[in-house]
Amino acid sequence: MLNALEVFTTVVVGVMVGVEFSVLFVINPILNALPEDSGQLGHAHGGRMLGAVMPFWYIGSLVLSAAWAVAGRHHHGTGLVVTAGALLILSVIMSLLLLVPINNRNKAWTPENRPEDWKEQLNRWLRFHYVRVAVIIAAFTLLVAALT
Repeated sequence: MLNALEVFTTVVVGVMVGVEFSVLFVINPILNALPEDSGQLGHAHGGRMLGAVMPFWYIGSLVLSAAWAVAGRHHHGTGLVVTAGALLILSVIMSLLLLVPINNRNKAWTPENRPEDWKEQLNRWLRFHYVRVAVIIAAFTLLVAALT
């Protein structure tokens, strides 16, 4: 049973990392290359779509990691799992304090109502997202290492 939890947790976190990595290195460059207002409108739509799913994914990953740490507390690699869980907690805190407020504003922007500094706000979100992706990649790496 523990093996199934370990593999399931690693897959869930790995797919989450893949989605966030794709947002950073594939989706954002595509949206930023679109003409005129299209990029910002795409960012707003993406924020609405992913903003509805990612909170459950982040919290679910954290809960699965905690369950793994508790269930495997007497097994090799538990320290790695606990550290991965701490990094996932950090990613949730970063999301709530830094990224979600910008995303919530951006979701409601249209060409008629967006602020003059909208590009700067999206760039700030992107910088925070780089850090968050690095944090969740580190968490994923620790979970993979704990499997061995």
